[in-house]
Amino acid sequence: MDNNTPLIQLKDLRTHFRLNGGAKLHAVDGINLDIHEGETIGVVGESGCGKSTLGRTILRLIEPTSGQIIYKGEDVTKISQRKFRPLRQDLQIIFQDPYASIDPRKSVVEVIAEYMLIHKTYKHRADAYNRAAELMDMVGLARRYANMYPHELDGGRRQRIGIARALSLSPKFIVCDEPVSALDVSIQAQILNLLMDLGDELNLTYLFITHDLSVVKHISDRIMVMYLGQAVEIAPSQELFDNPLHPYTQALLAAIPEPDLSKRDIPFKTIKGEVSSPINVKPGCRFCKRCEHVMDCCQGVDQPLVEVSPGHFVACALHTK
Repeated sequence: MDNNTPLIQLKDLRTHFRLNGGAKLHAVDGINLDIHEGETIGVVGESGCGKSTLGRTILRLIEPTSGQIIYKGEDVTKISQRKFRPLRQDLQIIFQDPYASIDPRKSVVEVIAEYMLIHKTYKHRADAYNRAAELMDMVGLARRYANMYPHELDGGRRQRIGIARALSLSPKFIVCDEPVSALDVSIQAQILNLLMDLGDELNLTYLFITHDLSVVKHISDRIMVMYLGQAVEIAPSQELFDNPLHPYTQALLAAIPEPDLSKRDIPFKTIKGEVSSPINVKPGCRFCKRCEHVMDCCQGVDQPLVEVSPGHFVACALHTK
């Protein structure tokens, strides 16, 4: 693979779900994104905007409706599950709920070794268990927990099990689907720092999904803001916080609690209006019903994602007309 070729390219990726009566729910609708090796892409947006569906579609846990998923220069969108299976070693996921994603009947070491046994990474089961013990060390999980069961551990340790299992096949790309949202704040920081350290040590590429902007700023190189299945803004992390261009991004940043007491008198900005339905979506900006800057040109025509400064893309008529 050429050094300039992205590890993963998404081209007009769409995932629609058919509902009763023939209606379509547009969960992911026309995502274009290049993900380069070693970088962390943060994906933020309200609940129901399609973040998790996007991550699972990239891994083909959910089949895309149309578009392309290109991995290392090869289109893997339509290849059979049999041919895609070897790629599953490179493409892994860390789930949001560390308890629901783990088999409660297996001990910690069995859970971590599970993928290695399925893919027959080692000839002997004992070798897989030895590697699982090494992975426990890597994620900061004491070996004394090896023969314990998930219900005997707290949420932070369970999530470390999930991380170790995701690392067991030496992946290149990991979807982190809100991996800290179910954890206490102090534990969140530990898991975030662990993911960042592992990313640097193993040269991992992350798609980090979250609804918490303070979390995504801490870990991400670039951030993509999603609204009702579409990307409305993509920018380097610091650039997005310093110069948010899309009204929706501005509203999300304004909702972050301000710890400085001297600034508590600043009026709290809320988003007014109703969220548009993601079912049988009509062309036009999907945020226009809630936008205070709405214009005639915002309706009836989808707003393209346009680069307005180096690396900063926005889909808004205020900046692209």
